[in-house]
Amino acid sequence: MSLLEKETAVYERPKSLVDGLTHYCPGCTHGVAHRLVAEVIDEMGVRETTIGVAPVGCAVFAYNYFDFDFVEAAHGRAPAMATGIKRVLPDRMVWTYQGDGDLASIGTAEIVAAAARGENITVIFINNANYGMTGGQMAPTTLPGQVTSSSPSGRDVEMAGYPIRVSEMLSKLEGASYVVRRSLHDPKNIRQAKKAIRTAFEVQRNGLGFAMVELLSSCPTNWGMKPVDALRWIETNMVPFYPLGDYKVNPMVNEMKF
Repeated sequence: MSLLEKETAVYERPKSLVDGLTHYCPGCTHGVAHRLVAEVIDEMGVRETTIGVAPVGCAVFAYNYFDFDFVEAAHGRAPAMATGIKRVLPDRMVWTYQGDGDLASIGTAEIVAAAARGENITVIFINNANYGMTGGQMAPTTLPGQVTSSSPSGRDVEMAGYPIRVSEMLSKLEGASYVVRRSLHDPKNIRQAKKAIRTAFEVQRNGLGFAMVELLSSCPTNWGMKPVDALRWIETNMVPFYPLGDYKVNPMVNEMKF
């Protein structure tokens, strides 16, 4: 980078992100979430001691995009694998990156158990209201009436039940220390999401127990929308059903300084 570029640069690739292309669909906000995590890891200075756990789902290849240690978990078992790693290597910063199929469906028991035990790990939960990797089928987070490839007439709550509000559910568990929901649909909310991610990692660094940040994310390909329209759909449809906010904050979290 030239001297002029150094003087004018306002946006650079975080060291924790690999310089390469991802497999995500155009307009998907997984890339935004990745960058936020990478920025936080860099700013905390913990890249050399961080271990990520990749899910099965759209982010199954996440280990290719971060420049620090990563492992791949069986479908839904990321919290269990993170638990084992953190207990054996308590000095490491251990986190999972999971979608709604991995966390809220096949992995429901794992995430509930990890939160109930108060495992000192950080979870980044991507909620895009469908099974993104396998063709956009109805997920536990699909909205009532939402059309998917497996609910062409819209989600019928009388037949399929109501969506699972994961943050609200986990916030009721005593072991959970920090559970919040943010969104990635505009710059203001992206900045708030980054602050929440930083707090979630600081919760782990301070040994306060289980922390999860749920991020409302777009899936324009499976939603059949243009990327901009998908971001608007989050704001007009997902946010009203999944209200943004802090669902569980241990009082000690507010005393942390960073």
